[in-house]
Amino acid sequence: MASDKRRRISLGDIRHEALSDTSSTNTECLARARAGDSGLLWVTAERQTGGRGRRGRPWASERGNLYASLLLIDPAPMERLASLPLAIAVAVHQAIRSVLPLGAEPLEVKWPNDILIGRKKTCGILVEGERLADGRHAVVIGIGINVSVMPDNPIYPVTCLRDQGSAASPEELFAHLFASMAETLDIWDEGQGIAEVTTRWRAVACGIGEKITVNLPDRSISGYFAGIDDNGLLMLDTGTGRIMPIAAGDVFFG
Repeated sequence: MASDKRRRISLGDIRHEALSDTSSTNTECLARARAGDSGLLWVTAERQTGGRGRRGRPWASERGNLYASLLLIDPAPMERLASLPLAIAVAVHQAIRSVLPLGAEPLEVKWPNDILIGRKKTCGILVEGERLADGRHAVVIGIGINVSVMPDNPIYPVTCLRDQGSAASPEELFAHLFASMAETLDIWDEGQGIAEVTTRWRAVACGIGEKITVNLPDRSISGYFAGIDDNGLLMLDTGTGRIMPIAAGDVFFG
């Protein structure tokens, strides 16, 4: 857990295990955590047979894309964990930016952590947590990036890096992600560096000031995207004279 002494994260602290096939890199990381793994472990796979997205949606996972999960153990006090998805998005955005040509369409982050190229989804991120039997808290960051394959998605328009002019392989992209995630988690600093993270997130955000609809589990709310607060909550201007903070939901533009 966090202490008064800063716990730095360096590239040398992080391990990586590459698999050919697995049901889900997130599932694999959670199994490692239950078996006592100390965290700071990346698991990648060429193919997933049971990949999943938010709210249990299936995530098509054929060869040619990047499927990666990072296991963290006790990454921050519980009250600071809500800002972690913003840090993840900043790191993934930086990694993808590293392999896109200058002529590619705009690369942006859609709240909280979908990565869009030309307003088309190219990456999904799923963060899962579990309290372990020994009292530790495991957090798994699952990242799927469309490198050369575009699964059909009835919810959002999609694209892949290949269609945006990138020749990077999944392995090359992961090398960038490995470095950018270590750098960003170090800046995030167990949630204490949220101010710098939110500044970086806002600089690459998609649609601030635009009309959006947010789908919640029980209803949909429309308004204008007023940005995020200092804790990463979406601020929705409903036009009624008040700003509504939203912690989780699916955002649609227009």
